[in-house]
Amino acid sequence: MTDLFKEKARDWDTRELVRQLSAAVGSAMRERLPLSEDMTIMDFGAGTGLITGQLADRVRQVVAVDTFPAMLEKLQAKPELHGRVTARCQDILAQPLDQQFDCIVSAMAMHHVQDTERLIRILVDHLKPGGHLALANLDTEDGHFHPEGAQGVYHHGFDRDALAALMERQGLAEIRFVTAHRVERENGVYPVFLATAVKL
Repeated sequence: MTDLFKEKARDWDTRELVRQLSAAVGSAMRERLPLSEDMTIMDFGAGTGLITGQLADRVRQVVAVDTFPAMLEKLQAKPELHGRVTARCQDILAQPLDQQFDCIVSAMAMHHVQDTERLIRILVDHLKPGGHLALANLDTEDGHFHPEGAQGVYHHGFDRDALAALMERQGLAEIRFVTAHRVERENGVYPVFLATAVKL
């Protein structure tokens, strides 16, 4: 698989849009998830660890999963994450982890996966009964959030009602949406939702 983020990884953490979005989503997750020191969580599409870094001090262990090695290398180089975070460069849709988690979080990764329903099913399979899922992504947009021709972008955001119905079909309950952030650009304002749910 081509590492689409090899070049982007170099300055990813210094990008103002990325920093603001990650800070807002991480704050919303900390506020809405029952995190505790006995929990093991997965960060799906963890990238350089901007979300992982906001959650790691509240849980026992974070397994940071991504398919882009350059991003995970940046994550692994952060000394504050040593001892609490395990990085896994793996496509869990093709090769699931032999582990279930108390909580799974994901920020701005869903639009990089073509089959959303299959992704949700795989994430639910990785959750313990009663475990929590938290997904952050764009509301449905007109296709201008990413540059024209951007590789690896399969969805221009998500409709909240449609996503909630999909999540419910996969055995999730207590599905709630909040607006975690709004990305302001010259070509418009792009709301970012946080959807939380519990596995039955």
